[in-house]
Amino acid sequence: MLTDKKIPLPYIFKQVRVDVARVFLFSVFFQLLEWFFAKYLPLVPGLLPTILGSAISLILAFKINQSYDRWWEARKVWGAIVNDSRSLVLQLQGFLEDDLVGANTVREAIRRIGYRQIGWCYSLGQSLRGQNPLATLEEFVSTAEIAYLRKHSNKPLALLALHTEDLKALRQQRALNAFEHVQLDSTLVRLCDSMGKAERINSTVFPVTYRIFVHMFIYLFLIVLSLALVETVGLLELPILLVSATSFFLLEKTATYLQDPFRNRPTDTPVTAIARTIEINLKQLLNDTEIPKPVAPEEFYLM
Repeated sequence: MLTDKKIPLPYIFKQVRVDVARVFLFSVFFQLLEWFFAKYLPLVPGLLPTILGSAISLILAFKINQSYDRWWEARKVWGAIVNDSRSLVLQLQGFLEDDLVGANTVREAIRRIGYRQIGWCYSLGQSLRGQNPLATLEEFVSTAEIAYLRKHSNKPLALLALHTEDLKALRQQRALNAFEHVQLDSTLVRLCDSMGKAERINSTVFPVTYRIFVHMFIYLFLIVLSLALVETVGLLELPILLVSATSFFLLEKTATYLQDPFRNRPTDTPVTAIARTIEINLKQLLNDTEIPKPVAPEEFYLM
């Protein structure tokens, strides 16, 4: 996620340099045609690029709005994960009865589920980004549970299944009553629901044809604009066209990046930073002494 720090210009123009270079080349080509073959260039009325530019601006505005909706939905999903992760540990601490199964057993169960929930958050974020979902789990779950997870294709779902087995065992030991079990199960259902929403966003491809058509229409507009300007402003057509091209392509690239919030890019939802926040909160609830620091921004973005 981009922070409020100044974004370096090299990063900005790196995103559109290929497209702007193409625009520069056909702009120079039209300048040469104007110098040597002016009579062969078609007469383009100034109203035509105005109409095209207005239409493309509306299309880009719609695309940015739809892309931001996807990004914001992903952020809301992870906000719900933060809340439900905290609730899970708070409910365990409030519900489990020490005098029924022993204080040590209760503390061990809360700690085991709390640490597993931290691992679940990291595993889900890595899974969404196409990374190894087991990469950081050794710190939070046992070796036996790691072996169990290797058998499953969906590691975060398997972690929730282990939560369910622990709650079932606690219910059978009468450490939880039926109402408390239902409350904790509802929290797990919400976590599973949030996971499904994030997976849906990640697996639903934004229409590729829409992106291609918008890209083609931008080039069409710039070609028409170049032909119109080369006959009216001469060499000033070059800087005017490049500024226009940079603006349109940056807007298009922004929309393209926002529509995929789990691609491990600076514009992504900061799932690693959110998982670290959850780790800090849960370890403090569990009275741990070694509390990690929040994830620091990498220059101008947070991962």
